[in-house]
Amino acid sequence: MRILLTNDDGIHDEGIAVLERIARQLSDDVWVVAPETDQSGLAHSLTLSHPLRLRKLDDRHFAVRGTPTDCVIMAVRHIMPQAPDLILSGVNSGTNIADDVTYSGTVAGAMEGTLVGIRSIALSQGYNFSDEGRVVPYEVAEAHAVDVLKTCIATDLPEGVLLNVNFPNCRPEEVKGVAVTTQGRIVHGVGVEERRDGRNFPYFWIRFGRKEFDAVEGTDIAALRDNRISITPLKLNLTAHEAQDALREAF
Repeated sequence: MRILLTNDDGIHDEGIAVLERIARQLSDDVWVVAPETDQSGLAHSLTLSHPLRLRKLDDRHFAVRGTPTDCVIMAVRHIMPQAPDLILSGVNSGTNIADDVTYSGTVAGAMEGTLVGIRSIALSQGYNFSDEGRVVPYEVAEAHAVDVLKTCIATDLPEGVLLNVNFPNCRPEEVKGVAVTTQGRIVHGVGVEERRDGRNFPYFWIRFGRKEFDAVEGTDIAALRDNRISITPLKLNLTAHEAQDALREAF
């Protein structure tokens, strides 16, 4: 099995090194094509207005100055001698659940793989904060991902479906199993902060936070709250079929 790895945190991030160790327990034919720099929050975006730069680290590791979507396209269409059998995106530093899925470059890497007809799975790890900053327990993903992936790979899925896997923020031995979940709902408290540069010209930061939310049972949010690994099947077809009749009647 030929496996392609990508992420949105960048090729030098610890998460993709963890993912490579996981992937090498499934195959010895592993390729890494990942962004040169952090591409978090860029979702399923393409680089169209300037050229892509490709840097070869070795025969199986490449850095692309672009998005996770760019990386998958470059890998499948240009770098690899044959298309991969499986694409793994991650392991992301932080969960990609609920509405965050729409922003996630990690999920977007799996989306692009699914678009070109390749089994694709996004993996993300919950984290905590300490006085030193972000603490990501990648050992949880590393301890459990191989068994999860083996089952995911062996399961038949409809065309156009990708899997979004999230590991809880706990110790590996505290994981209470796997839950197949639906996408939850989180209300984001997004704001804009204005600042001034050295010449007194304004510039802006988008402040990204979350408001209070309920962990509805059966959702990815509830699964992680209960220290379970969340697996959410996502589909590329975004058609809201339940709204079609009302629109047909209106028109």
